[in-house]
Amino acid sequence: MNLFQKALRGQNSDSRPPVWLMRQAGRYHSHYQKMKQKHTFMELCKIPEAACETTLGPIRDFDFDAAILFSDLLFPLEALGMGLRYEPGPQLDWHLQSRDDVKKLNPGGVKLLERLSFQAEAMKLIRRELDPAKGLLGFVGGPVTLFAYAVEGSHAGGLQSTRAGLTDGRFEAFNDCLLELLAQNMALQARAGADTIAVLDTCAGEFDAPTYREKIVPSLRALFERFHQLCPETPISYYSKKTGPAHWEALQGLPIAVKGIDWNTDLSSVLTNWSSRWGIQGNVDPEWLFLPSSELESRLRHYWGKVAALPKETRRGWVCGLGHGVMQKTPEENVRLFVKIQREMFLP
Repeated sequence: MNLFQKALRGQNSDSRPPVWLMRQAGRYHSHYQKMKQKHTFMELCKIPEAACETTLGPIRDFDFDAAILFSDLLFPLEALGMGLRYEPGPQLDWHLQSRDDVKKLNPGGVKLLERLSFQAEAMKLIRRELDPAKGLLGFVGGPVTLFAYAVEGSHAGGLQSTRAGLTDGRFEAFNDCLLELLAQNMALQARAGADTIAVLDTCAGEFDAPTYREKIVPSLRALFERFHQLCPETPISYYSKKTGPAHWEALQGLPIAVKGIDWNTDLSSVLTNWSSRWGIQGNVDPEWLFLPSSELESRLRHYWGKVAALPKETRRGWVCGLGHGVMQKTPEENVRLFVKIQREMFLP
């Protein structure tokens, strides 16, 4: 097993923790910018060869320990019939403004899967080209995150209509259409070569812990159970932004291998208190990568120094990274410095 695969199984206490970054293939990277001169964003996602090349660019450049499929979490909404274009940000053709709007969604999860086959083709190409020493992630959006996009068109602002949709029947009806497709989408990526499927729930922390527990976690449970019926051996990674221990308690009993956390909770504390339940992925503040290199190095050495001082057993499933994605205009030299320092500090 490579470093990433060992971490997924909580078996790397005597090895250097693997490192990968959310959005490591993105607008900050010169390789991505060169690809964008040839292709639209949609083409980069939907042409398997372009998606493969975009995915592998940062692996060659920064030597991350895992690659993540270059794609977008909104493609299931396109498959459901909501349309999708980028101008340059994502735009749906219509939104779920009422319970009746949900009836306009295309039925049939398995029947719609062909509309996502480009992800499987890209994943197969990546797996074939990727060094076996590197891990590979697939990903989908979490149900409530996809619901927020379907309702609002984004996850910005107060999400008032999304909040109302949790109780007026729209979220339940949406999940009736979505969950089978989403589970099949996860399985499609897993069967094509992904070591884990990351469920990215960037909207989760917009809801308080009781709402999260009562309304959102049941949809996650249903999704994870459906996926594990299809691919029982593939670990699930789950990232939720702006959540903390009160939210995480509600995840007890769900088949999560790795829990991704944002930068608002101290990593050494999370590893101390939660690493017996899950592997932990994260969680440096992406804003740090804009700091002068000397200050970035000082902060990283201090922050990771607290982690290095912990018993090795607490980081047996730690996957080092950021608390969210690499931001636009992040200096590439700071990404290289991030990886360099991590490797220096955690040599076995």
